[in-house]
Amino acid sequence: MPSVSTIAQAEEVRKTSPEQAIPLYQSILAAAGGKDVSARNDQEIALLKLAQCYRDLHRPNELAALIHDSRTLITSIPKAKTAKIIRTLIDYFSEIPNTLPLQIEVCKETIQWTIQEKRIFLKQALETRLIALYLDNKMYSDSLALVGTLLKELKKLDDKMVLVEVQLLESRVCHALHNLPKAKAALTSARTSANAIYCPPLLQAALDMQSGILHAEEKDYKTGFSYFYETLEGYSSLDDPRAISALKYMLLCKVMLNLSDDIQSILNSKVALKYRGVEVEAMKAIASAHNNRSLQEFEQALAAYRDELGNDPIIRNHLASLYDKLLEQNLVRVIEPFSRVEISHIAEIIKLPAQQVEVKLSQMILDKTFHGVLDQGAGCLVVFEETPVDKTYESALDTMKNMANVVESLYEKASKLS
Repeated sequence: MPSVSTIAQAEEVRKTSPEQAIPLYQSILAAAGGKDVSARNDQEIALLKLAQCYRDLHRPNELAALIHDSRTLITSIPKAKTAKIIRTLIDYFSEIPNTLPLQIEVCKETIQWTIQEKRIFLKQALETRLIALYLDNKMYSDSLALVGTLLKELKKLDDKMVLVEVQLLESRVCHALHNLPKAKAALTSARTSANAIYCPPLLQAALDMQSGILHAEEKDYKTGFSYFYETLEGYSSLDDPRAISALKYMLLCKVMLNLSDDIQSILNSKVALKYRGVEVEAMKAIASAHNNRSLQEFEQALAAYRDELGNDPIIRNHLASLYDKLLEQNLVRVIEPFSRVEISHIAEIIKLPAQQVEVKLSQMILDKTFHGVLDQGAGCLVVFEETPVDKTYESALDTMKNMANVVESLYEKASKLS
């Protein structure tokens, strides 16, 4: 069989030069397979190997053309295999930088082809993938529109596995839009659907991750931590790279709970040891700055680990909240001994621009963190002593309310006597 030897030759060539292996794989795909099962299997292998070459050489346009041109071959492959092959080919785009719009376009074209071929299950699998791509590309309205139509179809077919994936994606889209009630409702639906079937470990870990994120958004960091721990164990058991994100979120929860001392014991655990690296060092630097109540250390950590801390929206949002809280604590500590103090002096002590300090002080006054006014003419902060609240009015209202109850009670008793 010449094609078998050609595949072996192509594999040998690919190890040294993927560029030279491309014509060999193309020749296998161009050969007429007919009804020969062995030749058809060789073509399947050649198709995936050629796609890998394009991926490794960062040739997204050739990969897109290959997916389009291989439809004739794919129609002759059993349907169960087809879905896996097409999803694998589309996923290869993920490893090529800046190809998200092209990946979305190829996915939409392939969906149109599945509709013509009447391959319903493959269409639903690709639409699920398209929702995830829309989410990555921040096309939230397109995501929600597709989620709505796909959920109706899936509920009719009662395909619970895909239903869980789509409901989980809906929760992620709503969270990205800061619509927490809808995000929680979608996640609850996903968990309910997952309870009715066997949920694969990867999908279960994804559900736990989303649960942890939503609890952290509601400042329930203790519950969030427990979900992130379950996520870490799930991803770690499958060597999934997303495990490092779960570990970072665990450490973030401990920082937000003012339990930075627990971080070292978490990092020394058996599960976390293999993930020690720059990502973990970034979280340790944040924990150390928070423990020392040092704004300067906090800013240095943010600058030193810009990619590790700034590229993750979950960590970025919570660190912004933590920085704000830390700034308030520092300002309250600085102004505590003064009744009148220059804003420039406060800025000098905490090593921040005077404009930023002034804005934060005005916000704290409005939030009633302390009582005072900003004298902008003199560039000073005037702090008032906290006046005790006069409770006479509240006490008078309570007394009148009790008197009214007594009068009503006496009136009812008098009515019964008459």
